[in-house]
Amino acid sequence: MPNGLIVKALSGYYYVLPEHANELESIQCRARGVFKKRGLSPLVGDRVGYELTDNGEGTVTEIFPRSSELIRPPIANVDQVVLVFSVNEPALNLPLLDKFLVHTESAGLDTLICLTKRDLWSTPDSGLAQDTRQQEAGDTGELGQVVRLYESIGYSVIMTSAKEGIGVDQVLDRLAGRISVFAGQSGVGKSSLLNAMIPGLGLETNEISMKLGRGKHTTRHVELLRLPGGGIVADTPGFSQLDFLQVDAEGLGACFREFAPYASQCRFRGCLHLHEPDCKVQEAHEQGLIAASRYSSYQQFLEEIRDQKRRY
Repeated sequence: MPNGLIVKALSGYYYVLPEHANELESIQCRARGVFKKRGLSPLVGDRVGYELTDNGEGTVTEIFPRSSELIRPPIANVDQVVLVFSVNEPALNLPLLDKFLVHTESAGLDTLICLTKRDLWSTPDSGLAQDTRQQEAGDTGELGQVVRLYESIGYSVIMTSAKEGIGVDQVLDRLAGRISVFAGQSGVGKSSLLNAMIPGLGLETNEISMKLGRGKHTTRHVELLRLPGGGIVADTPGFSQLDFLQVDAEGLGACFREFAPYASQCRFRGCLHLHEPDCKVQEAHEQGLIAASRYSSYQQFLEEIRDQKRRY
């Protein structure tokens, strides 16, 4: 039985790239009905066994064990997530960035933060959107402060501009030899960045809606793309909402890296870092050792998790 890699899933079909194939010439396959009975669905990134059928297509017959799995975007076996957020148009949304980071941390994946549209940031005081308290990056000051904050937590941050070619080679270097996934909300420039990295790719891009402040969904499915110089990257549909079905209240704090050295000193095991006595995370926040925007995101996400638990 031949083996391969699912490089695209679309309308009930799975496009499998045979092992050792030099080009991205995939075989269109259906999945065996037994997977549905088991509550299992093939994902882009799955390494699978398949059988060829008489009509030149194929059937996925086996899904090999996964090293990682993301629910949204639905993809398996990636080892790095590139979180793509624009510095403007749409404005940089720090709570949403923090929410994505919770999901990548809970999945145990390396994360690269890629801030796009550097050309739209002309001066430090040009300002990001400030109309909604703690919703946009303007509340944390200049762009440089945002970069320094996430770098101090332990994340790599690369500034890019597909229009001006800024940072494109840096991102390519980080993707070489790895299976990575691009994720972020609509209109932040994921497709433009991929077009800049892969000559002749020609992914569709759209202008930002000035009325809505966000982009249209130009990517409609998850698909693996081969990079020049090595590596594979998945482009994913843009979205702005994530849920916490895979993260519980007790485990949320562990998804905030900067909490770790303080959480280990809390009086109570399983401390939620809200009102408990001798909570070292609260103390660190009050002393300015944990950024106010990050602690605010933690509180907001904890409430969302509790609301979900009450609904379910």
